[in-house]
Amino acid sequence: MFSLFKKFKDGLTKTVAAIAAKTHGLFGGRKIDAASLDELEEALYTADFGVETTTEILEEIKTTHRKDPSLQGRQAAEIGAAVLQRVLAGAEGRLETAGAGFPRDGSGHKAPPAEKKPTVIAMIGVNGSGKTTTTAKLAHKIKADGQSVIVAACDTFRAAAVEQLKSWATRLGLEIVAGHTGADAAAVAFDAWQAAKSRGHDWLIVDTAGRLHTKSNLMDELAKIRRVLQKNDPAAPQHRWLVVDGSLGSNSIEQARVFHRSFGLTGLIVTKLDGTSRGGAIVGIYRQLKIPIYFIGLGEQPDDLQPFSVENYSRAVFGLE
Repeated sequence: MFSLFKKFKDGLTKTVAAIAAKTHGLFGGRKIDAASLDELEEALYTADFGVETTTEILEEIKTTHRKDPSLQGRQAAEIGAAVLQRVLAGAEGRLETAGAGFPRDGSGHKAPPAEKKPTVIAMIGVNGSGKTTTTAKLAHKIKADGQSVIVAACDTFRAAAVEQLKSWATRLGLEIVAGHTGADAAAVAFDAWQAAKSRGHDWLIVDTAGRLHTKSNLMDELAKIRRVLQKNDPAAPQHRWLVVDGSLGSNSIEQARVFHRSFGLTGLIVTKLDGTSRGGAIVGIYRQLKIPIYFIGLGEQPDDLQPFSVENYSRAVFGLE
């Protein structure tokens, strides 16, 4: 548990540092006063926690401070973390089957029943979100957990996307079904499902096309992939996850809303949190859309894709152990 928390804390270093810089070490032991509350408010806005969450955190700290004027910064950090945990209650994504490093639901490890294999995860997102890389990392987690997986290179529109996923597959020893750049993405998805089924694999992860979420042809292509998959299995894709670039901050909320309206998202993966000081955006995304967060990206390495933990995230952003 400690090593997992350390990954969260290390991965959110830029957000933690930005808050610490603006609050002048408030959480290191300074006494709370009016000036430090103003500093904290500015820091939370800068980290993209949004108006509602920032207001809730400050109001709880102020209420406690009125009762206890000797309140220290460390205690204020604990209050802030507790507010975040309350706001994010229910945000942790849970799969029906545990595995691949997914958060456990108490049922223990079990692969999907044979008659329901493969379980399909459609990875959705615009170019630059880290979708293709995240597809490979997710497959790596599934394989490391002892389950079998195939990835489908269906981002056939973006130049080099297919080659990028092939490169990751080679590096991580993953099975892949791919066509050439410009190939029909739905046809690749169909072939990948057939391959996964015939080989008895547990999972199929489909890396779908990227492009701007405002483009109708992208939404049409996603819908076509879904229809083709449903010819094989009416329930597919069982999981439709949007990969969101965490460095975009609150700007990613509208992007998520558009995809949700068009494709019925069942989960989120928030990437690149290690490279931004705006790590609070994850709160606004969940608060607005109530879509569960399955994983967050905390670094470049395959193992830096981590199951989302409300407690670890809430304590890490306030620099707590």
